[in-house]
Amino acid sequence: MKMKSVLMASVFAGVTGAAMAEGEVVVMSWGGAYEKSQVEAYNKPFAAETGITVTMVAADNPATPLKAQVEAGNVTVDVADVEFSDAVRLCDEGLLEPIDHSILPPGDDGTPATEDFIDGALQDCAVASIVWSTAVAYNTANVEGTPTTMADFFDTEEFPGKRGLRKSAKATLEMALIGDGVPAGEVYDMLGTSEGVDRAFAKLDEIKSDIVWWEAGAQPAQLLADGEVAMTTAYNGRIFNAQVAEGQPFEIMWDGQILDYDLFVIPKGAKNPENALKYIVYSTDTKRLADQASWISYGPARKSSAAHVGLYSDGKTEMAPHMPTSPEALKNALVNDFEFWVDMDAELNERFNAWLAQ
Repeated sequence: MKMKSVLMASVFAGVTGAAMAEGEVVVMSWGGAYEKSQVEAYNKPFAAETGITVTMVAADNPATPLKAQVEAGNVTVDVADVEFSDAVRLCDEGLLEPIDHSILPPGDDGTPATEDFIDGALQDCAVASIVWSTAVAYNTANVEGTPTTMADFFDTEEFPGKRGLRKSAKATLEMALIGDGVPAGEVYDMLGTSEGVDRAFAKLDEIKSDIVWWEAGAQPAQLLADGEVAMTTAYNGRIFNAQVAEGQPFEIMWDGQILDYDLFVIPKGAKNPENALKYIVYSTDTKRLADQASWISYGPARKSSAAHVGLYSDGKTEMAPHMPTSPEALKNALVNDFEFWVDMDAELNERFNAWLAQ
């Protein structure tokens, strides 16, 4: 207990400027526009205030190399940014360090961190930073008419062209059921049955020959820009970046979007655990989470940050309408059932990979 108290004191001192630190912290994230938002909102001010060098490493899905590193006993990263179900699963498997929530600073309005973070954002081994979504996007230059529902995504007669989908069971199966007429509120009950799984794959069968699979977050926007697909699922923030920062004629169709969290975790065996904690404490305070939302359209995981979300970094674009948590976006949204995927990820991805190979 005494050693833990010393570590916590060291962390707190390091992030409040009471003592300049040395060394580095290696952070693994998802690359692209999302990484840029983290560099600008977290890394640059953190390094300036603490003296700790931040090194970024990109991965298509950081949970995969993190798990491999810990199991091999060769951990080269200190912090990883992972999806919710992966954070819970990796923690359950004993591959992550626990994080004491008492070291997290209160909101700038004085609200304790445990009350300031949105529901589910604090887990035994993880602290959430953003709310994001997988949604459908299209290039208005290549689509005639206006798709409005998930059923339209699967309707290649009314809206001809290839479809982009993430090469993963998660989100893909849920969207297939929504596209087949299952109400968002009933999707996980349906997907928890063999009949529901069969129904999802049957819906995917309808467009299988038209699917272009993507794995990295930057790919969907490129597929749309190149005209390789007419519509694609995508991370909403990547499409926002293409729309606003790059001037692409893209639109997001919010119907059936799937909301999720990304969370910071520390792998077992991290070489710089103290610096990792300092980084997480700093990066998830009220100001830093609000600052990130000025670079990409992901919602902050703290309630106190919302009042500080204003304009995009261009100084003119209001961010609120672009957030996946806007009233328009939430009309038929599905919140990812984290516990479902912790339990079913291996089984459904095995089925998904077998279906891909057919």
